[in-house]
Amino acid sequence: MSSTLWHGRFEGGPSEALQALNDSLPFDQRMFREDIAGSRAHVRMLCDVGLFTEDERDSVLTALDAVEGEIESGSFEFKVNDEDIHTAVERRVTELETIGAKKHTGRSRNDQVATDMRLWTRGAIDEVIDLTERLMRTLLAQAEAAGDAYLPGYTHLQQAQPVALSHHLLAHGWALARDVDRLRDARSRTNVSVLGAGALAGSSLPLDPEKTAAYLDFEGVFDNSLDGVADRDFVAETLFSLSLLGVHLSRIGEELILWASTEFGFITLDDGFSTGSSMMPQKKNPDIAELARGKAGRLIGHLVAFLATLKGLPLTYNKDMQEDKEGMFDAVDTVRLTLLALDGMISTTTFNVDAMAAQADTPYAAATDLAEWLVGQGMAFRDAHGVVGEKVRRALAGEGSLADLVAADPQLGDEAAALLAPGVSVTRRTTRGGGSPAAVAAQIDRFRARLDG
Repeated sequence: MSSTLWHGRFEGGPSEALQALNDSLPFDQRMFREDIAGSRAHVRMLCDVGLFTEDERDSVLTALDAVEGEIESGSFEFKVNDEDIHTAVERRVTELETIGAKKHTGRSRNDQVATDMRLWTRGAIDEVIDLTERLMRTLLAQAEAAGDAYLPGYTHLQQAQPVALSHHLLAHGWALARDVDRLRDARSRTNVSVLGAGALAGSSLPLDPEKTAAYLDFEGVFDNSLDGVADRDFVAETLFSLSLLGVHLSRIGEELILWASTEFGFITLDDGFSTGSSMMPQKKNPDIAELARGKAGRLIGHLVAFLATLKGLPLTYNKDMQEDKEGMFDAVDTVRLTLLALDGMISTTTFNVDAMAAQADTPYAAATDLAEWLVGQGMAFRDAHGVVGEKVRRALAGEGSLADLVAADPQLGDEAAALLAPGVSVTRRTTRGGGSPAAVAAQIDRFRARLDG
């Protein structure tokens, strides 16, 4: 049986229970590309500072290339004592080139795994940003296609004021834009190299951490070896960004669920992005939207679990930090799949604009317009609110239609009553960021510029 990387200190091998709990290979092997990339950079740096000959460097680099090819092709044979991806790669490189045992010079698995995780997270953030912006472009395309279509806006899930459909769609787009900003911000703190920090205190060897960082396209280098080894802030930040993104996707999902219901009837889902019932033949279920809503809890759970892991850790490395991987991997996988599925669902959805307009055209949705019209005539808003509220109360009590009551009031009259006509109210909120088609036209330009910038 092959030995562990730390066998010299121990007379016997690890127990089965220890090995089963300790080994991270079942999940961290997905970082094999990052681990090999870090080793390439480290070996090049060792040669640059005179700790490797050029022949030694080239031999190890060739072996690393071979190992990467084996893992990618599926021909790599993992051994029972490969407790993590770092052990597996080093063991195989040494089998191919005996000088491979020298590649760990000046490096600990502590700074190695931190570097691997930073490289993997950096790439994952880039992928999530790309998929998020893809969904943003889908929302933009649907907003542009919506034209002057409008629907009720809601507060407390009660109809409030009509807004353009494009306005509602872009509201979700702007939330996703903030998610992209947060991910980019988290990426900047992720993109720091910790190779050279060693186990915790640096090295007596003439290492060059700046050179290693440059080989790996890191923008920065650690300033304190203790902090460099112990820092997992970037994992927590990324998990938070993914969690909030998941919350925003959940909100989109919830609205799609409501809009697809018979009671709303605002949208018709494409067959390819909905499911049926095993018992009720008439059903078309918005499962993608429901799963988007459900996955948010999973993402929040990963964030909370990792914060709880971090909160009691002394400096520097502790095995608890191994918990940074499974939650992060699953969070990224969950967000990636949810973004793809929601993008397909939204891009193929049919918006039933007549049903939307029929709900938005209730005269009560224009009550605020009546109050603002009175303000335009010189009345204080609170007084105007009271005047209109009295008309609404009487109309709901059956004393007449709201339009007739408004027309008959000398403070309001026919000019104010005209505001209650279908399609009028939605055109009146023309301020920046407002819900009228005219205001949304400018907003679409800003959103497109945000995406293209």
